[in-house]
Amino acid sequence: MGPMPQDAYYYFYGQHPALSYFDHPPAIALLLRGATDLLGRHVWAIKLADSLVTFVTLLSFYKLSTLFLSQRKAWNSLLFMGSTLMITILSLVSTPDVPLMAFWTLSLIATYKAVFEAKKWYWLLAGLLMGLAFDSKYTALFLPGGAVLFLLLSREHRKWLASPWFYLSILVFLVTISPVIIWNVHHKLASFRFQSSERADDWAFRPLDFFGVIGHQAALLLPVLFFALFFYLYKGMKKFGWRIGKIPARQLFLLCFFLPIFLLFLIISPVYWVKINWMMPAYITGVIWASAWLTFRHLRWQWISALAVHLVLAIEVLFYPVPIHSDDTMIGWKGLVQGVEKLEQEYPADFIFSADDYKTSAILNLYLGKMVYSKNIIGENALQFDFIGTNLQALAGRNAIFINSLTDVDDDKDEMEFVEELDPFFDHITPLPPIVVKQQGRVVRKFLVFRCLNYQPPR
Repeated sequence: MGPMPQDAYYYFYGQHPALSYFDHPPAIALLLRGATDLLGRHVWAIKLADSLVTFVTLLSFYKLSTLFLSQRKAWNSLLFMGSTLMITILSLVSTPDVPLMAFWTLSLIATYKAVFEAKKWYWLLAGLLMGLAFDSKYTALFLPGGAVLFLLLSREHRKWLASPWFYLSILVFLVTISPVIIWNVHHKLASFRFQSSERADDWAFRPLDFFGVIGHQAALLLPVLFFALFFYLYKGMKKFGWRIGKIPARQLFLLCFFLPIFLLFLIISPVYWVKINWMMPAYITGVIWASAWLTFRHLRWQWISALAVHLVLAIEVLFYPVPIHSDDTMIGWKGLVQGVEKLEQEYPADFIFSADDYKTSAILNLYLGKMVYSKNIIGENALQFDFIGTNLQALAGRNAIFINSLTDVDDDKDEMEFVEELDPFFDHITPLPPIVVKQQGRVVRKFLVFRCLNYQPPR
């Protein structure tokens, strides 16, 4: 499987070390920087890092399962989790969720030891691991939130709210996340604003999106496991209703780290598009909780569906029978790089840029090992490309190669549209032959190419 744009983008993070980054905290950057420094600038090194961390997640998940389930049911829960498309994605595509899921699971083990086994030093470890989860992705705020919710609801364990160990864990958490806070303070809270108030601008009532979220979450866990979660939630509500005090403490613990994130994103889905990976952390305790009732019959059908889904995906990766009309694909990037390398030989003094958010620019950065610019060249917001200290004025007067990735190989109609967008920043723009990528004799990707003369940076 070739690189996904996310692999290249977070590799780009790591090549520009910082306390944090515009889109996300720094854990994924450190992971990929470490892997590529050790093993070289290879796609397989990036994916190996994802796979090894996801293996840690699975081992930790099994350990966590044994704290709540019998040995046999814990093993079954591991088989349920391991069969999901979620684990496949985590092990093959670099996202902040890769370290998040590992630290999330480890922090739950530490919190369990602190609460149920009264091992006080584990409060400090829990604070550290929750902080590292936050340094992976902001979703980790649900971890301390879930812990506080559990302690408030569990009469038996509420005493920990008055313990100095609990407050020491909060202090350790705050110290651990301080690099992210410091970066945001120095950058006018850019990342916090991007992930909160700026996302709020996209709210609109789209009730059918609820069913879209149900569909992609069912694909993520596979339908057997996903709808089993709903079924046992229904049975639990029927049994306990609002009598939260009647829920056994260990079940309550699992639910406090499952329901808040799961239900929140379900509730907002009719007004805001919930991405496929946002609910992932909820399933760590959700799957363990449901595994108490899931049987071998459920597991058999889960694995039959898993084998079918992964066989279809393998066929898509190997033979690409169904075109993906998106830049979020593993197809065709190496062919693009080969075409760009020929352009570099012909126009060695030109700089290169693209304007599809980060995707094409990040891929070229990864493969070429040099700076390829994004749409900040034409005065538009360019995510992390805006925060690496690029001096656009230093490029003034230079010529450039612009690469425009088409999501549909038969759609060249936006060629003149992009010329109009580029026109204010260059004296003259000339279309060059497109880069056409073929696989098994069929055109699978097309990239439009323009040579742009005498760059004038935006004011």
